[in-house]
Amino acid sequence: MRVWTYLAVLVVTGSVLVGCATPKVTTRSLLREMTDLGGLAEYPDPPFTCKQFSSYDRRSKLPEDHEAWFANADAGHFLRVEERGGGKEYVMMDAVGPGAIVRIWSANPRGTLRIYLNHAKKPVIEAPMADVLGGKLEGIPVPIAGQRSRGWNSYFPIPYSKHCKITSDEGGFYYHVNYRTYPPGTKVAGFKPRDLRLRASEIDETARLLASPQKAGVEPAGILSELANVIQKQRGPEAGTLILAGSSSVWRVSTPGAIVGLRVKVNDEDLETTLRQLVLRMSFDGEETVVCPLGDFFGAAPGINPYGSLTLGVSADGTMWCHWVMPFQRSARLEIHNTGDTLRRVDYRVAGTDYVWTERSMHFHAKWRAEYDVPTRPMRDWNYLTASGRGVFVGAAFAITNPVKNWWGEGDEKIYVDGESFPSHFGTGTEDYFGYAWCWPETFTHAYHNQPRCDGPGNYGHTAVNRWHVLDRIPFEHDFRFDMELWHWNAKAKVAMSVVSYWYARPGGDDGFPEIDPADLRVVEIPEYVSPRVAGALEGEEMRVVYKTGTVLPQNGDGLSNEQHQWWREGRPGDYLVLGFQVENVGQYRVFARFLKARDYGIVRLSINGEEFGEPIDLYSNQITPSKEVDLGIFNLQEGLNTLKVEIVGANEQAVESYMFGLDYLRLGSVSPSGEGS
Repeated sequence: MRVWTYLAVLVVTGSVLVGCATPKVTTRSLLREMTDLGGLAEYPDPPFTCKQFSSYDRRSKLPEDHEAWFANADAGHFLRVEERGGGKEYVMMDAVGPGAIVRIWSANPRGTLRIYLNHAKKPVIEAPMADVLGGKLEGIPVPIAGQRSRGWNSYFPIPYSKHCKITSDEGGFYYHVNYRTYPPGTKVAGFKPRDLRLRASEIDETARLLASPQKAGVEPAGILSELANVIQKQRGPEAGTLILAGSSSVWRVSTPGAIVGLRVKVNDEDLETTLRQLVLRMSFDGEETVVCPLGDFFGAAPGINPYGSLTLGVSADGTMWCHWVMPFQRSARLEIHNTGDTLRRVDYRVAGTDYVWTERSMHFHAKWRAEYDVPTRPMRDWNYLTASGRGVFVGAAFAITNPVKNWWGEGDEKIYVDGESFPSHFGTGTEDYFGYAWCWPETFTHAYHNQPRCDGPGNYGHTAVNRWHVLDRIPFEHDFRFDMELWHWNAKAKVAMSVVSYWYARPGGDDGFPEIDPADLRVVEIPEYVSPRVAGALEGEEMRVVYKTGTVLPQNGDGLSNEQHQWWREGRPGDYLVLGFQVENVGQYRVFARFLKARDYGIVRLSINGEEFGEPIDLYSNQITPSKEVDLGIFNLQEGLNTLKVEIVGANEQAVESYMFGLDYLRLGSVSPSGEGS
């Protein structure tokens, strides 16, 4: 209750501040903002812009140059390289203040990170970049900073009064730096190293709240209105509200206030379909600003996928909850409409508090759009949101149905604010925007960014990701556009995509979302993934390791039988590996084999049951690719265990001398009287 009461007070006190002198921005004030959802509903005072430095491919300059616009060499690009003390510093950020750093992300942090403020020669932070972003720097704990699904994020705020520069003494990495810029003359107290000690209690409290964000959503005692069902109301201990096909359940209130809590639970066997066919609509002061499939609104569609964030979440029992603060001056209306053809059972609860509407107060918006059978070529910018008016962008929840294992999210975010001709946010990959990295399928949850669902294997099937902009929210005075590149590694696939964009706007704020087409309220069925296998293959990754030097383990690979091979690494010339494979019947067989080839693979000599195959096999290739099937010849095989010996004899002169080896499979063919096999 204490945390929720604090949130409700912020909503009220945020309104009282209007008309006062411009408040001072400090480390302490920014820490408070990190968990202040009420503050999101007020246009910032003092105002600020939010932009991003990143390592995006600098060839991307004009949309008309299609190839360069989607260029993908996004690592290792910096503003410049400086000399310092006989070494190099790679400059990631150089900005004139007053301002504040509000997020730093990397996929592969390297070197010593240095943050210089106000042109000082000595940095206020100087530490290994992995420690700063990984929550290991004393004073900046997890989850304010930390690694999730191979993405490294720090949300620790660092204000500066005049100037900020960020460098690393190593290059070659991916990075984002999100930062605010306040109007000239705004009073900002720059960060000092001692702030980590002086503000330790506030930092620890912020970390505690971010670590358990659902606890910030305890509903206040005051409920704006009882549940009302305009069609039918049948409530028992577990009955919930029954919504007939084509009908709605409506909740409304006609008094100033703010919705600060929403709890919904749907009881149905096919929740993926039901949560898509139930549509949530919300209106504030007569403006309909929320139109979204009910399940998608909570950020983890399709279906029930448990996670917990500061704004939205799904509990393990299927309860979906919302903490967005939604103020209104005169009235509010919430409707759950059943577009399906069967009765639905829904239990929901709306919680609210008093609110003083001011000239900075804004209505909450959330809109959904979907597109099906989208070809992956040619590459394109897919629009998340185009909005007009005065407002603040606060987040996105994206869902994709991918019919292949290949990575779908190589594309960059491009965010344009107030008529920009070039985006002030230009990212390095879809997963990077959502705070993880390397197309990693591991699910994770955090107060600000989540991957609640990734079916797999790899990136096959349904994936749901979201990100909330709290400290790094993006204000706009006139217009806002958010595009995300569709950049898929498979040029022939067709995907289904949907997005919910969340933002606040002053009354009259508009967007380009059309009315939802009922035909789009569906979930694409995706079959269980079955890895393709070559008929009759004895898979290398399934063979017994009889003897080895170095490391032997299965590794995934495109184009391979069962999409894996037995991977041997850390060997040297003269080393050998022995693999065992099973044969049902004794006899003569013609043995075929397929291998993996790459620039760091060696030259090997093969023998089966001690009988050597002719010439050594060179597995060098300038790209990673399966070899053609190789005829190893005719061998006498025994019933039960047989052995394949692989000896490293050298490497191609063009190869990187790692001497690696990969066996995709062996295949046994019959031998005809003429000696031929198949």
